[in-house]
Amino acid sequence: MVRRAYRGLVLPVLIVALGGFLHAQIGKKITIRVVDGRTGEAIQPSNVQVSLDRRESSQNEWVRQNDDGTADLTVPAGTAEISVHATYDNSTEYYINCDSAKLKNTSIPHWYAVSEILTAGVVTPNGCAKPKDVEKLKLDPKPGEFVLFVRKRNWREQN
Repeated sequence: MVRRAYRGLVLPVLIVALGGFLHAQIGKKITIRVVDGRTGEAIQPSNVQVSLDRRESSQNEWVRQNDDGTADLTVPAGTAEISVHATYDNSTEYYINCDSAKLKNTSIPHWYAVSEILTAGVVTPNGCAKPKDVEKLKLDPKPGEFVLFVRKRNWREQN
């Protein structure tokens, strides 16, 4: 009798514990959209590269893209922030991220909180647009959406 009661108690506790463990291991999904910083049009980059938690380049993730040009990133549990870059012309030629377009060194990564992306969505600052056009290019992200404004390198920025 005690054995049956013990089994009846252990099984639900084991299922709840295992479910909690599996839920902790499954990351949240972030949808990444790449947008031209000058026109506001969606861009379909060659590749999207995501760095997690300020790790070295060997820890970067190349994200699989959808047919519509967006990319889905399943964020590993415990990841606090991400940095995103995109390439074009089926090469390793990187777009200039518009959040660093006005800096001398445009390759400096900017980091964005995963918690903010998941709760409210994030649109990166657009330093590529002319001041009069910035208001026209404002976007409202959905929770779980990361919008990255970019532009191609100009002739002075080429290698």
